[in-house]
Amino acid sequence: MSFQRMIAEAERGNASAQYDLGVLYATSQGVPYDMAEAEKWYRRAAEQGHALAQYRLGVMFATGHGVPQDDAKAFAWYRRAAEQRHALAQYRLGVMFAAGNGVPQDAAEAVKWHRRAAAQGHVEAAYNLASAYATGHGVPQDDTKAVTWYRRAAGQGHADAQYHLGVRYAAGDGVPQDDTKAVTWYRRAAEQGHLDAQYHLGSMYLTGHGVPRNAAETVKWWRQAAEQGHLKAQHDLGIRYAEGDGAPKNVAEAVKWWRLAAERGHPRSQLALGVLYLTGDGVPEDPIRAYAWLDLAAAQGDEHAVAMRERLRESMTGRQVVQAQELGATLVHSDR
Repeated sequence: MSFQRMIAEAERGNASAQYDLGVLYATSQGVPYDMAEAEKWYRRAAEQGHALAQYRLGVMFATGHGVPQDDAKAFAWYRRAAEQRHALAQYRLGVMFAAGNGVPQDAAEAVKWHRRAAAQGHVEAAYNLASAYATGHGVPQDDTKAVTWYRRAAGQGHADAQYHLGVRYAAGDGVPQDDTKAVTWYRRAAEQGHLDAQYHLGSMYLTGHGVPRNAAETVKWWRQAAEQGHLKAQHDLGIRYAEGDGAPKNVAEAVKWWRLAAERGHPRSQLALGVLYLTGDGVPEDPIRAYAWLDLAAAQGDEHAVAMRERLRESMTGRQVVQAQELGATLVHSDR
């Protein structure tokens, strides 16, 4: 349909043409980008019951894109589209009920709308429904139903759902315990970059649960998680390099990963660095820096760090202890 004909049809009240015109203005297809015009035509179509236009208006008000942000108006338009079985609107309505955005928080209503969207194949709604059954939020807690919906979402490629299925099979929670199936689901999520799945998959290779033990595979998956900032993966990867298990022994590489975790507040990495600086293993011996790291770990309740710090203190002057404490205040990131 030509633009001029579309305008004519829209002016005559054709809801589909009005919606299409709104899309053109919102996406600058053949016309200048103009969200005010997009909103005008979406509204005309929406007021005639056009579900897609109602949904688009909901998105505009939810995001404040082209109109003043207004959760209550977003909710109203989403509801009108959702009542016409628009799956995305049903999902977003569920999210708003869950969060209390634009409407009083209501977990049961959130579940109702997520269920409707999930029944139409909306993967995120299926995942949210699984989470509701897992936690008993808005529905009675039910591990079997949680697994059913996790499986539905996982089968559509949802990485979080795949990870949670792996956790369930590893623990035998809502399903018979099965390490092989746990590995399968961890791997599917891990291959999508899910850092917790990468860490758990690496752990399965380390213990030989569900797969033959393979420390090199452990290092491979832990490195991927560590590079995404997974604290425990960073710490445990440091251990692998320190021990030469799964990778050639490399204390400098161990220090690199321990430092990354320690700077974000991981107490065992702080302890490990403290020990290295105390002994001079792979780093210059430095009792002040050793004390600083041990003090940080001790402050988080690590008993080994407390004992080592106190022994070290006996060999230090008061000035050195103060220097170490001042150094410690600079070592940890404030956003840990």
